[in-house]
Amino acid sequence: MTVNPIDRRRFVQTAAAGMTLMGARAAAKPRRVGLIGSGWYGKNDLFRLVQVEDVEIAALCDPDKKSLAADAETAAGRHKSGKTPRTYGDFREMLKQEELDIVEVATPDHWHCLPAIAAMQAGADVYVQKPISVDVIEGQAMTAAARKYGRVVQVGTQRRSAPHLIEARKRIQDGMLGKISHAEVCCYVYRGKRGNPPDIDPPPHLDYETWTGPAPMRPFCQWTHPRRWRYFMEYGNGVIGDMCIHMIDLVRWTLDLGWPREIYSTGGIFVDKESKANTPDTQTATFSFPELNVVWTHRNWGPPVDPDYPWAYFIYGEKGVFKGSTTKWEFIPVAKDAKRIRVEAVTEKEKHAADKIDNVESRLGWHEFPVLRDHMSNFLDAIDNRAKPVADIEQGHISTACCLLANLSLDLGRSLRWDPVKHEVIGDKQATRMLARPYRAPWKHPDPKTV
Repeated sequence: MTVNPIDRRRFVQTAAAGMTLMGARAAAKPRRVGLIGSGWYGKNDLFRLVQVEDVEIAALCDPDKKSLAADAETAAGRHKSGKTPRTYGDFREMLKQEELDIVEVATPDHWHCLPAIAAMQAGADVYVQKPISVDVIEGQAMTAAARKYGRVVQVGTQRRSAPHLIEARKRIQDGMLGKISHAEVCCYVYRGKRGNPPDIDPPPHLDYETWTGPAPMRPFCQWTHPRRWRYFMEYGNGVIGDMCIHMIDLVRWTLDLGWPREIYSTGGIFVDKESKANTPDTQTATFSFPELNVVWTHRNWGPPVDPDYPWAYFIYGEKGVFKGSTTKWEFIPVAKDAKRIRVEAVTEKEKHAADKIDNVESRLGWHEFPVLRDHMSNFLDAIDNRAKPVADIEQGHISTACCLLANLSLDLGRSLRWDPVKHEVIGDKQATRMLARPYRAPWKHPDPKTV
């Protein structure tokens, strides 16, 4: 196994003897940034980018007029010029009117693909939230677009930029665990019954037609917008698409794994049967890679197996077990005379006063902010070098597709053997047809061959 020789922190150190690329940028015209989906996490991404470099927040786009106006006012106070960014209800109009260097896409999952591709076609580099798509072919098309148009695309699997997890990866690849034969990923942080709120009319400040876009049209309820849309498979990919992608991506990155060759998943709504939420409250998936199996488990009910690691990844080796999370990692050795290791996440509590404000707005932990900043720095470095970032779109596609194929296996009730070259399920025409879900008219599903 090999370790990426340059991470952000080493880059800064090695560039200290001369003018860094970031320093060169400081003398140039600020990069113009547009945000599509200006909700809570979109603003977190954007405001971390501003902390890394003096970019100009040029435009915001969101179908919620009320929140959009407030977001524009907040954004004006976060960048150097103090200008209020222009606002748009349609991303196509924003991309038509604005000349943007960077576009961030932080919409619900069903709206990641089309705006990201359109931004690439408009000449912008893109930061897109995870999971990158709601079907496998969307992710294939996004990857094809990035390569065709020569765009740098960073995915919001920012744990690849977490300093404590970068250290963990290096130690594992240097042999801390010895021979590795199994990994597990889990999430037990979703809690309690979700309920059954009544259907209501969308609020007048929300363009619900645009918000729904290519997804199936559902009756509106208080969960739909804002923030609880993940309860519905029409808009997202369930807990596995929201939380597993981070952890399986960490396992793949740590162990240099590519595509799984077989995926099998079971589960369903076992406890919360009365809720109108249609995402599984219980799910297990096995991802069979050539090197080892990775097993995912989530439950919306009951206590976690390990209370210290309710959302985590575990890697088992002949020398011991590794336990990793967003806040810490541990190595528990097999040998009684070997040293147990524990490393905490970086917090940088005193470095950025704005973090304290955003911590209230976003409910993110202190450990999240430096990771997002480092991920944005990696993104900007990749743009300046016209190189692949640490969470390149292809890697985001593989990790996303793992979760999507698990959901497809659950729906079909059978194991899926995957051909990553042909991008099809081997010997299963029905499953292959389901790799692209139908779009609601007039939206057209992108074709990787013609994107």
